[in-house]
Amino acid sequence: MNIDAALFDVFGTLTDWRTSVTRELAEIGGRAGLHADWAAVTDAWRRRYRPTLGRVVAGELPWQPLDDLHRLMLDEALTERGLDALTEADRDHLVRAWHRLRPWPDAPEGLERLHRSPVVTATLSNGGVGLLTRLAKRAGLRFDCILSAELARSYKPDQRVYRMAAELLDVEPHRLLMVACHPDDLEAAATAGLRTAYVPRPEWGPDAAPVPPPVNAGLVAADLIDLARILTESSGTGR
Repeated sequence: MNIDAALFDVFGTLTDWRTSVTRELAEIGGRAGLHADWAAVTDAWRRRYRPTLGRVVAGELPWQPLDDLHRLMLDEALTERGLDALTEADRDHLVRAWHRLRPWPDAPEGLERLHRSPVVTATLSNGGVGLLTRLAKRAGLRFDCILSAELARSYKPDQRVYRMAAELLDVEPHRLLMVACHPDDLEAAATAGLRTAYVPRPEWGPDAAPVPPPVNAGLVAADLIDLARILTESSGTGR
């Protein structure tokens, strides 16, 4: 696979958001004396993500930074589950939990191996530049560049986001690889002319049904270490 750069989705593909956010919800809720199925609260929060961002892409909501949208979604999820007792400070702290997500165990090593190859690596996430920068530093995720959908003032799967990444990296779309565990992200990237790589992740927990790869996935890798092996071997720099 002849590519010059690889773009990485972050929430789910590189980080275990469900475990990370559930842990912080349980900690904050415990301090407030609240009892709940905190994993279910996390799921309720996350399930609002795609519909809310979709409303922004469709022009039904004005563009806002993801932190602001996360706060709107959190407020709705807490009200739905009778957890309105959480304070403003608690909610602000929970929104920032998305800046502190823990990586999947293979992610730091896989990215480090790619860093030693000719392939340029960058994020392409709906998280903001500041969020992604702090998350990458904290989680030990090494990139050559931090790119965010906020640079296009939109959100994936808007085609403008993928085209923006190709333009900023000065890479032809057919030599740019989008790496994600989300079929809709990869399908949108392919429509924009990018190559695609699917990495399966149990992002909704070990009991969730596995998500099959999209039919148009250019390649499927077991994890990021496997992806690094495939890309470095195809570029003739495997070691």
